[in-house]
Amino acid sequence: MVYLDNGATTYPKPPQVRAAMGEAMLRFGANPGRAGHAMAMQAAEAVFRTRESAAELFHAAGPENVVFTLNCTEAVNFVLKGLLRPGDHAVISCLEHNAVLRPLWNLAKQGVSYTAARVFPGDDDRTLASFASCIKPNTRLIACTHASNVWGIRLPAERLAQLAHEHGAAFLLDAAQSAGVVPIDLRSLQADYLCCAGHKGLYGPMGTGMLIFSPGAELQLNTLLEGGTGSASASPEQPQILPDRFESGTGNTPGVVALGAGIRFVRQKGEKKILQYEMDLIRRLYHRLEKDPNVILYTAEPDDEHYVPVLSFNYDGMTSEETAARLNRAGFAVRAGLHCAPLAHQWAQTLQTGAVRCAPSVFTRPEQLDAFAKQLTLLKNRG
Repeated sequence: MVYLDNGATTYPKPPQVRAAMGEAMLRFGANPGRAGHAMAMQAAEAVFRTRESAAELFHAAGPENVVFTLNCTEAVNFVLKGLLRPGDHAVISCLEHNAVLRPLWNLAKQGVSYTAARVFPGDDDRTLASFASCIKPNTRLIACTHASNVWGIRLPAERLAQLAHEHGAAFLLDAAQSAGVVPIDLRSLQADYLCCAGHKGLYGPMGTGMLIFSPGAELQLNTLLEGGTGSASASPEQPQILPDRFESGTGNTPGVVALGAGIRFVRQKGEKKILQYEMDLIRRLYHRLEKDPNVILYTAEPDDEHYVPVLSFNYDGMTSEETAARLNRAGFAVRAGLHCAPLAHQWAQTLQTGAVRCAPSVFTRPEQLDAFAKQLTLLKNRG
């Protein structure tokens, strides 16, 4: 099987990630931060090493500003539901994943409002103006994806963060599709909340994610979960210190340790090199597909500045699900449908058809994409 569904989760995982997971199960079986015996202390140290690695990768203020979550969706929910109150307004993009849309839809029942700004691929000035036109006196947050999980379109994150702060609003960046691929420096980005998936471009296992705070931003959030943290146990009040304030209960120690190995893998490879390699693959595929009269493409040729390595398309005369099923029978794993992002499909007018998504990784070889493109030309002749 040629796995091209890395937009959902990367596969295969690097050998060091698999080894770290196994080692954690063997060596760090105790609950970190919950006891003073040797194994618990070793487990806590291993978790902290991942926290340090993440802080270094994203240039966070410190490892304590890195909170581990179940996934990127949980991180986004922590912010949206912890920050927004009845009467508040948020601005999002027209490309958002349901991780952003559904919590806001639910909050709207409680008096929170939101507006979706139109994105103009390749024209950051128009996109910025679009967001600015949506800001209201009660806008408390701009929350947007760093890159569309359907179309690969990147948003001008630094400029949007600046826009938010100019209007007294906070800025949340959903980096599910960009972390580990696009270099993210929180010192220049100035995002108040960075939400990451651990299992995608960071090559960690499923069930891992992170919420990274700028200094002081956590104080604006109510907690969604309270419970045991191993600290201030005599008090019924949730601790205010990070990361304890947002990490209640027993965490996923093997997953977090393996995520640390994934982050170190990315740092060793280099995000710029990863982006260049994967974008070269996507452009190679794009050039092949644009010559096929049966393939429907929805964006311009992807460039390194305005896109991430994701390409979605349709095959004329077939549903996206049928196309993906035929490709699967030929040994290619891709994703079809709406990709949990109906707003992105409304933008491209593909809400009724969905799309077939191809997303490579550092382990994808050029000849595999050539074979994929060739297989597409045979679809109408094979069931």
